[in-house]
Amino acid sequence: MNMIINTFFLILLVIVIALVLFFQPRFILSIAQVMIPGVLYFIKTREKIIALSIDDGPDNITTMDILSILERYEAYATFFVISSKIKGNESIIKEMISKKHELGNHLTDDRASIRLTSLEFEQCLLKANDVLSKFASVRWLRPASGWYNKNMIKIANKHNYEVALGSIFPYDTLIISSEFASTQILSNISPGSIIVLHDGGDWGKNTAITLQRVLPVLSKKGYKIVTISQLVNSSQTK
Repeated sequence: MNMIINTFFLILLVIVIALVLFFQPRFILSIAQVMIPGVLYFIKTREKIIALSIDDGPDNITTMDILSILERYEAYATFFVISSKIKGNESIIKEMISKKHELGNHLTDDRASIRLTSLEFEQCLLKANDVLSKFASVRWLRPASGWYNKNMIKIANKHNYEVALGSIFPYDTLIISSEFASTQILSNISPGSIIVLHDGGDWGKNTAITLQRVLPVLSKKGYKIVTISQLVNSSQTK
């Protein structure tokens, strides 16, 4: 009997965890904001406006496909680019800016920021900023792999950066399925959301297909898809 009860609660726990991971409830993100303030996950608003963010570009193939899809649906995004990928792809960065998208700092390479020392993190931030600032003024920093601590936020703020993560992440670096990503995004979307997707190789191809699926649906639902700065600025003007 005890084994049956234990098995039941174990199954129930697994189901609860799976639901939390899929639906990513905002109250959990709110707790994270209270524990370590200074990170943007979403905006509280009733207006049907959401931000799209795309990490890990530029890619000389997939980024242009993504830009084309965004233009088709009059959607805008904040591209958190890795500075070491910019050399040879400068024209893509210029295209992002010319299409009124926003650049974000995703440091110099795809290493988990939380594993860096404070000095290493600051050096990577500044090195990436030196490259990005040649193209545009950059407001937002997203730590690589999404993990952070208080000191990283202090360093970012010290150099006039704000830190942004997101409220909808369809695990597209782990589950390369546009069907899953589309379902997860559309199941969780609400005013003020920040979507996190990824660029480059298979990730970028998956993002392009995902955007083709979700953007027309979001448009029909009356959502406006904007950059993170546009989302924040819209809430401040209310």
